[in-house]
Amino acid sequence: MRPAACVLAAALGAPWFVAPAPPEHPAVSAAPERIVANPNRTPAGRLRGGVLEVKLELRIGMFRPHADDGPGVVVQAFGEPGRPLQIPGPLIRVAEGTIIHATIRNTLRDSTLVLRGLHPRPGTADDTVQVAPRATRKVRFTAGKPGTYFYWGTTTTRKPRPRHWIDSQLHGALVVDPAGTSPHPDERLFVIGLWFKPADSARGEPDRELMVINGKSWPNTERFTYTVGDTVRWRWVNPTPFGHPMHLHGFYYLVDSRGSWAADTIYAPADQRLVVTELLRPGGTMTARWTPVRPGNWIFHCHFAFHVSPELYLTPEPAHSHASASHSQHRMSGLVLGMHVNPARGESRAPAETAERRTLRLIAQPARAGADSAHLMGYALHEGEIEPAPDSVQVPGPVLVLERGRPVRINVVNRLPEPTAVHWHGIELESYPDGVPDWSGSPGRILRPIAPGDSFAAEFTPPRAGTFMYHSHFSEVYQILGGLYGPLIVVEPGAALDTATNRLVMVGALFRHDSAFGVINGRLDPAPIELRALRTYRFRLFNIGDARTSFALRRPDSTAVAWRAVAKDGADLPPAQAIGQTEPLMTGPGEIADFEFTPTEPGELVLDVHSPIALWRLGVRVRVLPEAKTAVR
Repeated sequence: MRPAACVLAAALGAPWFVAPAPPEHPAVSAAPERIVANPNRTPAGRLRGGVLEVKLELRIGMFRPHADDGPGVVVQAFGEPGRPLQIPGPLIRVAEGTIIHATIRNTLRDSTLVLRGLHPRPGTADDTVQVAPRATRKVRFTAGKPGTYFYWGTTTTRKPRPRHWIDSQLHGALVVDPAGTSPHPDERLFVIGLWFKPADSARGEPDRELMVINGKSWPNTERFTYTVGDTVRWRWVNPTPFGHPMHLHGFYYLVDSRGSWAADTIYAPADQRLVVTELLRPGGTMTARWTPVRPGNWIFHCHFAFHVSPELYLTPEPAHSHASASHSQHRMSGLVLGMHVNPARGESRAPAETAERRTLRLIAQPARAGADSAHLMGYALHEGEIEPAPDSVQVPGPVLVLERGRPVRINVVNRLPEPTAVHWHGIELESYPDGVPDWSGSPGRILRPIAPGDSFAAEFTPPRAGTFMYHSHFSEVYQILGGLYGPLIVVEPGAALDTATNRLVMVGALFRHDSAFGVINGRLDPAPIELRALRTYRFRLFNIGDARTSFALRRPDSTAVAWRAVAKDGADLPPAQAIGQTEPLMTGPGEIADFEFTPTEPGELVLDVHSPIALWRLGVRVRVLPEAKTAVR
C-alpha cells in the first residue's frame, strides 16, 4: 500500500480497507457513454402547477475527473432520460410546499438500486426506494422543510457500508427553498465525491483513489472571480463516508446552517459563528457566507493533507514524489477550489505602515536520524544573535508569539533537501505571503516554492488577537506528517503570552512503518499538564493531524468535566456560544478551539484525545495542585 493510502487507511479505519470489494460491472461497451461534470446551476425536471416532474436513470459511463480528455474510470451515475449522465447527479431544487413526482429507472441487468433521500424533509434513514434490475419505480412526496439535502443510492449492498467504488457517485443535491423566495442568482452549490478502488494483487494493480468537487478534481475544478466587497454564498453537500474539514485561506466565513441528507438546521443569528475551517461530517451539509476584503488569489480546500495530494491523480503511478528536490510547482489534486479576487473599483493602496516591523527567522530543516519517522523534519526559531544548531528542530515548531497590529517579517529559510512553503493558517493577510506556491499572489507576482538553500520573507500585520498556527503548504502529506507545523499566538499590543495560565495542546500525526499515529505536542506519550486549583486557564487546542479528533476533559472514572468554549479558529465566540460544555468537541485537521477551565479542587483529571475513525486514543494526565498560597509580608 502506498504511504498516502496508508494515511487514508488510518483516517478511515481498517474495516474500510479489509471489506470485500464490490462485484465487477456487467459487461459494458468498448466506448461507454461520457459522464459530464455537473456545476449544479440548472435544476432537473419540469415544474407545473406546484408539482415537479423529475426523471432519473441509473446508467454506466466513463467518469473523467481531470481534463475532459484525460484518464477515466467506469462508474454508475444518474442522468435524465435522453441527456448525458452527470456527476454529481441531477440537481433537484424546489420551493417549500412543492410536490415532487420522481420516476427512477434502473438500466442495470443484475443489480438492485437502493435509493435514499426521495421523501419529505425531515426524513429518516430507513426510508428507501428499491428499484429492481431493468425496472422503473415512481415516488411522490411533498418537499418539506427548507434546507440543503441530497439523495443517494447504492447497488453493491443494502447495508450501510460506505460506497466507494462502482456506485460511489450515485448522489445528487436536493435543495428546498423557503416558500415565496427565489435562489440568490450568485449562490453556488458544491457536492463532494470520493472514489476508491482497492488494490488487485492478482492483476498487479495498485489501489487508486480520487476526490472531486462537482465532478472535477483540482486543477480542473471550476475557478471563481470575485470583487472586494462581494457577498459569497455557498452550499456544500458531502455524500461521502469521509469527513472533510473545509478551510478558507485569508478570510473567515460564517456558517449559516448544518445538516444531513435527511434533515437540516438553519441557525438563528446568535448560533452562527465565524470559522476558517469547518468539519463537514460524513453525510453532512452546510451553507456558508463570506466577504473578500483583500484582492489576490485564494483557495478553499479540505484540510486533510491526503485530500489535496497529487497522488489522487488517476495515473498508474503517483504523479508526485515527495523526495524529489526538482519540483518547480506545487502539485495538488482533489478537493480544492481556486478564487481570484479583484480590487474594488477605485480602491486605493493601503496606508503605509508606521509601526516598527519585528523580524524573525524560521528555519525548516531535517532532524537527526529519527527512529519515529522516515520523514522527520521540523522548524527552529532564530531571533537574536545565536543561530540554532543545524539539527535543532522542534515538533511541533516553536511557539510564534506576535502582536496584534504590529508588522512582522518572518524569514523562512529552507535547509531541507526539497522545496517547501509556509501557510499562516487563520491569519488575515495579503495574498502573496499566504503560502500556496504557484498560486498565492496576483498575476505578475505569484509565490514560488522555497527551493533548498533559499529563503522567503513573509510580511504581514496580524489584525486580531487569537490562536492560529503555521504549517507547510508543499508536499503536505509528507511535510506536515513529518513535523512541519507549529502554534502561532497573537496577543494584544504590549502584552505577552502568559505561560502560567495558557496550555497548548497540538494534535499531529506521526508517520512510521507505513502507518500514521496520533501524537500530542509531538509525542506518543505526552507530558502531564499541571494546573493550580481556583486559577483560570486557557486551553488552546489544535488539530493538524490526519484524522477527526475529539477533545474532552474527564475525571479518572470517565465522568465529563465542564469547561467553557471561548473561541473558534482565533475568533471569539458570540456570547450565546461561549458557554460551559461537557460533550466531546469533535474537530477535523485545521480546526482550532480555545476553552477556559477553572479547577475547583486538587486532584487528577484526564484530557481525553480520541480519534474514533483512525482508532487511536491518547490520554493526557492533568494534575490539579492545591491553590497557590500568597506569601505573607
